[in-house]
Amino acid sequence: MHRRQALIAAVAFAWQACGQVRPGEFSGEAALRHARHAAALGPRPPGSAALEQLRSYIVKELEKLRCELLRDRFTAETPLGPMKMENLIARFAGRSGRAVAITGHYETKWMPDIRFVGANDGGASTGFLLELARVVSQSGFRNEILIVFFDGEESFGPWSETDGLYGSRHLAARWATDSTLSRLKALINVDMIGDRDLGILREMHSTPWLRELVWRTAAELGLGRHFLDREAWVEDDHVPFLRRGVSAVNLIDFEYGPANSYWHTEQDTPDKLSAESFAVVGRVVLEVLRKLE
Repeated sequence: MHRRQALIAAVAFAWQACGQVRPGEFSGEAALRHARHAAALGPRPPGSAALEQLRSYIVKELEKLRCELLRDRFTAETPLGPMKMENLIARFAGRSGRAVAITGHYETKWMPDIRFVGANDGGASTGFLLELARVVSQSGFRNEILIVFFDGEESFGPWSETDGLYGSRHLAARWATDSTLSRLKALINVDMIGDRDLGILREMHSTPWLRELVWRTAAELGLGRHFLDREAWVEDDHVPFLRRGVSAVNLIDFEYGPANSYWHTEQDTPDKLSAESFAVVGRVVLEVLRKLE
């Protein structure tokens, strides 16, 4: 072994021995810790004190990084009346003139009759995006990277064109007026990706070339078993951007528990999550970001 190779191997071993990851490497354990923190706050529907606590936590974590933090406040018209909401955006400047957005939601569904802590549905995307932001801050991508935490993904009543996707509908409209959409090369949305039994469905609203790039990248990394051939049509935070001509893909595991039985129930708790699942999605997304360079 050459001296340089031996040094690299020694450094890698030291990082592993300390239970840490190398700079630029995604930590599933760190993402899981963030998701557990979110769930520990309890139900976090829009306008709640718990969501404000989580928002403060996200802001504090992002302020540790070399990024521009944008706070996108707006008032949404909901079946419960006007409600103040806030998207959080971590902007990492690039040099190419193009941008890529990675998005997810951080609130939980308003479910007043049950204690829905949303460890996977809301918590997982929060934890994933926080860890991704840390890695991106160390990586120096040529494209501008926009990491977006959406408020108001969930509906308050039956899902409809006007009830649900509040934060993404608002931001898509805003970015259409300030030229951001015209610079977006791609948008990758993540939702419910912490499931121990990770199986990401082939979401068919997604832009075909971008979806196939993700699936091909997962296969190249030896992680294709987690990216399934089963098709699904899921309206999620990528849809408002698709409707405005943005290439977008939705990465979602919508088979959460037997027959999706944990979804929107008290069973959506941190013990159902896995650091390995976060790491799988993190590796694939980071490699896709490199390919989009």
